[in-house]
Formats: sequence, C-alpha cells, structure tokens
Amino acid sequence: MKLGVMSAGLGGMGWEKALDYCQKVGLEAIELPVGAYPGKPFFEPSDALADAGKQRKIVEDCKRRGLEIIGLAVHGNPVSPDPAVREEHAAAHDVAVKLAPKLGTDVVINFSGCPGGSPDDRMPNWVTCAWPPEYEKILEYQWGEVLVPFWKGKNKEAENEGVRIAIEAHPGFSVYNPETILKLRDACGMQLGANLDPSHFFWQGIDPVEAARVLGDAGCLFHVHGKDTGIDPHNMRINGGLDTKSYGDLHNRSWVFRTCGWGHGDEFWKPFISMLRMKGYDGVISIEHEDSYMSVQEGFEKAVAYLRSVLIKEEAGAASWF
Repeated sequence: MKLGVMSAGLGGMGWEKALDYCQKVGLEAIELPVGAYPGKPFFEPSDALADAGKQRKIVEDCKRRGLEIIGLAVHGNPVSPDPAVREEHAAAHDVAVKLAPKLGTDVVINFSGCPGGSPDDRMPNWVTCAWPPEYEKILEYQWGEVLVPFWKGKNKEAENEGVRIAIEAHPGFSVYNPETILKLRDACGMQLGANLDPSHFFWQGIDPVEAARVLGDAGCLFHVHGKDTGIDPHNMRINGGLDTKSYGDLHNRSWVFRTCGWGHGDEFWKPFISMLRMKGYDGVISIEHEDSYMSVQEGFEKAVAYLRSVLIKEEAGAASWF
C-alpha cells in the first residue's frame, strides 16, 4: 500500500509548492481535484484534456517528486434537480473520465448525487426513513427515473475509456452506505465501485471494517480515503448522529471529522488496513484533512505520521511453518 493525499486541501499552496510539500512529507501518490465541490485549484481540466503538452507536464511534475497520480476527484451532484449544478457537475465528471487515462490513472472519484423528490423539485431530497408513504415514491422516482439511467450511461462511457468510477458513500446523497453502493453497481455496471471513506460510516453506526469486507467480496474496492471521525458520546446519546449543526460547533455536535488516529486509534486502523489487505486492496490510502481542531498542515502531517505506522507496505513472505 501507498500513502497519498486528496490534494484539494493543498490548493492554496499552488501547484509547484503543493507538490514540493507532498514530497517533503514523504507521500508516494496524489489524488487531483478537477471540478465540482473539490474545485480545480491547480489547472483547468478541459484545457489539459485538449493539450497533450499540458498532460505531460502534469505527469512529469508529479513524477519528479515521486508522486503517482492515483485518481481524479470530481465529487459533485451530477443528478441535481438544479439545472446549473447538474450541468456543471456532469460536465466536470465527463472531462475527468476522459482526462484520467491521459494522466496515467484509471480512477475517477465522485458522489452518486441526489435528485429531487419529483421532476418538479428544485432542491435535492435525501430520504432517511421509510414512512410516511410519500418517501417510498420519492425513492422509486430517484432510482428508477434518475440515478439508474444516468449512471448506466456513465458506466458505459467509463468502460469505453478504461476508467473505474469510485463512488464515495456520503450521507445527503442517494448512495451513503455499502448496500446502496452495491445497489447502484448491480443496476448500472461493473465500472462503478467504491471509494471507501471510513469517516462517513462511523456516525451512521456502520463498521468500516465490515464495509471493507463486503465491498472487497464484491470486487469493488477501487479507492480508499484516509479520514477519521470523532464521536462525542454525550451529544450522540442525546441527539444521535443526524446532526446539521456547523462543523465548527465542537461543543454541541454529536461528531466531527478528525485527523486519522485522533478519532480512532490502533483498535480501528490496524484491523481496517488488515481487512483491506485481506480483500486484495493494495492501492493508496488517500489522506483527506477536514479536522476542525487542527490546521491543514498540522492535521495532515499528523495523519501521515500515524498512517505510516499502521500501513502494510509489503506482501507477506513465506511463513516459516510452510
């Protein structure tokens, strides 16, 4: 396995300084933001797609620092009921799928998106329970008329480009747990799989180790994010995990994102890394920093140091009892 970074958080440094910083802290891989919510802080993706010279420069700049490009991040809502958002995010996804192989990677990371509750809606509608009965009709519309047709088409386009789409399960979007990842994959095609980000599972009561087992058995562990979540047991017992307060409201939230090792320690991360290895994942743990307690630099460097201590770097050798 390798350590990398979801580099949108380093966008303020600029391209050259961000790459130098990644080299300095000892990373081996980089996930590049190319549109939608992560933005495009380093280069204009459509310009890079049209210019082989720009593609070579991006690849060579990374290679010179010992960095492999391991994915293009375009997390967005390409099925939004807002036409402006939908068109922008779907176009960014399409550019990423075509650009990825030209930069030496076959992974594009995205969200499933969330449609409205009907063709008349102007805002996304995330269903979180089975009753009243209107919610069942919303789900039928969202999956049958929007999500499956859209992602079937994107699965075919990705297949034509030799690209895999790593869907990050995230509350607020239609795909938010292992079951819905597999539902989308089964309905739309094998180019769709998982970006397994454990941070979004903790507060839903999902065990990320078991999620890795299920997704690994399905052959769809395409990418993994390194991000943690800290649970406030007092607030969780009172209000549960559905929490819409600001991420900066540290005293009152039930949970917040944390730097790896500061939400959960070895009791989680070692079994998680081991499960990934057991299920054949030998890719990158791509660190994403969103810790409200720490600056980007401090939190990121703590995550690098911690994950380096638990990462499995080499295949097992022959055991002495064989």
